[in-house]
This record gives sequence, structure tokens and C-alpha cells, in this order.
Amino acid sequence: MYIEGRFWNNYIGDTDDSLTLVEYLADKHKTELSMEEIFSDLGFDKRNGNFRYSESPITVELKNINSEYDENFVEFYYAIDLVVDLAAILLECKHNGNVDLRELFGDDLETPEPIICITSTQKEDEIINNTLMEFISAPLEFDLSEMCPEEDMFEMAEVCENLRKELYVN
Repeated sequence: MYIEGRFWNNYIGDTDDSLTLVEYLADKHKTELSMEEIFSDLGFDKRNGNFRYSESPITVELKNINSEYDENFVEFYYAIDLVVDLAAILLECKHNGNVDLRELFGDDLETPEPIICITSTQKEDEIINNTLMEFISAPLEFDLSEMCPEEDMFEMAEVCENLRKELYVN
């Protein structure tokens, strides 16, 4: 997997929100998934590009798989985590044509469609690119900084800059 080590599990893809995101993607039961649908499900289409703070958890209903959670929904706590994770997964799909969700989550992920391809339009690419640039320039202005040491936030910003360059500059 292209993103393994260089991005995934290097400040990206190693949070509870990351695992929940992979579970959400698996729950879609699709081999191709648009970033537009993901943004709509997560309410990102209504944020006007603001991913600095999440006033309340982002809640998404699961419809197709038995979740490890008691309810039919999952909650995400940091919008910036989701944008960064989605950017890394999008890079994997652009580099290799798809991503195996089991490689992101672990072999115990149960889904009939473990290999998916996420596609994006210019609009979603602009939102992701702009959000990454905002985070890179001011990581301490995001709510995630309330949970992470300052040094980790700056290191994550460096990793995000490399991810952004690979995804949108090269």
C-alpha cells in the first residue's frame, strides 16, 4: 500500500475517527464511492470549507454492517481528522487505482466489498487542498490541538504538507 508508513499510521489514519471512517466506508458496500457522497453523508457540504471546529460529533447512520457500536450510527469528533484521512485514502486511490479497506482497518473488518475506489471532482479537491493548506499554516487553530501536544500538531502539519504536495502539486 502506497500510503502505509509515509502517511497512514504517521499522524494520519491512527485515530479512533480513522477506524470509524474505514468502518463507514465499508458500510457503503460499494466498489466506487464519490467524495461528493462522502461529503454529503458527513455534512461537509454544509460547512463552507470550515473544518477548524466541530461543535458536536459528526453522526452518520450505518445501514449495512453489524457495527461494533451498540447503535446504528457512528460518531466522528474531529472534522480535520476526517479530511486528512480522506486525503490520504484519495492519494492511495489515485496512485494504485483503489484501496483495500482491510489494510487500513485490519483483517477483522467484515465487508463484502473490501476494495474500493474513491473519486473526487475539482470542487472536492479544492476543499481538501484548501483545508490542508489552512491546517498546515495554523495547526493550533484546529480543535484537534486541544487533545494533542503542540509538537505533535506541528509534526502532523509537516506530514500533511507532504501529503498535499503529492496529492495536488506533483
